[in-house]
Amino acid sequence: MTATPIPRTLALTLYGDLDVSILDELPPGRTPVVTRRISDERASEVWDFLRKQVAKGQQAFVVYPVIEEKPEEESKLPLAEVGRTGLKAAIKMYGELRKRVFPELRVGLIHGRLSADEKDATMRRFQRGEIDVLVSTTVIEVGVDVPNASVMVVEHAERFGLAQLHQLRGRIGRGAAKSYCILMTGGKVTPEAERRLDAMVRSNDGFAIAELDLELRGWGEIAGTRQAGAPSFRVANPIRDRQLLEAAKREAAALVSGPHPDITPEEVSRGMTHLQAHWQRRYGLVEVG
Repeated sequence: MTATPIPRTLALTLYGDLDVSILDELPPGRTPVVTRRISDERASEVWDFLRKQVAKGQQAFVVYPVIEEKPEEESKLPLAEVGRTGLKAAIKMYGELRKRVFPELRVGLIHGRLSADEKDATMRRFQRGEIDVLVSTTVIEVGVDVPNASVMVVEHAERFGLAQLHQLRGRIGRGAAKSYCILMTGGKVTPEAERRLDAMVRSNDGFAIAELDLELRGWGEIAGTRQAGAPSFRVANPIRDRQLLEAAKREAAALVSGPHPDITPEEVSRGMTHLQAHWQRRYGLVEVG
């Protein structure tokens, strides 16, 4: 069972030998998250909005792509200039937000270098409502359920993968209150990042998000370990040729299920021998277990 729309997961459900059950509805009482993109030059507007949501009794996440910046970068820049020469980092921005932006609020910090006990303690405080704004890295991407959290701010959103952004957005909208995901961008945004951000703003549909991620990143290996990357087909395109690949899957299933009217057992045996001899290194994992 998966809630993570990584390309290989989608590829396995489409073309792998799996039975699939699809849940395509939100749980009762939830409303779709409103997603907006904004430049970090308008950060003050975002912080004002977040402050108003907290005043209404809600809580918020603020997510950064890295834990800490390189020592030689941005050592003593003012807040307005942080991130102009590199990535904003969770530890430094936690200090900036706690002391200068939200001195009246309770701001917490969580990231992957903390011990399990420290992370658990911080999350329990957030769940109990003892933290208003939780500054974090993608460590909160999965397994976090705080219904009172209704705002997700992602800084340097252009640096995150599509599946990551969708998973982060899934941390909010879990209660009855209207929820907002704000994708802040800084610096130059590549055409591929533009497509990711546009998809997030346009859609809350995890299936549509996963299909675009499949198109952008590739599906990796069906029998193997690569989670993404271009498939090794010489001609076929898994997006363009989906119907052809599904037909090939049906033919393969019919072939191994019993006698085939057009193929003799000897031909099947020769084909299997050829596959084992030429593809064992790549596809030998299918026999594991």
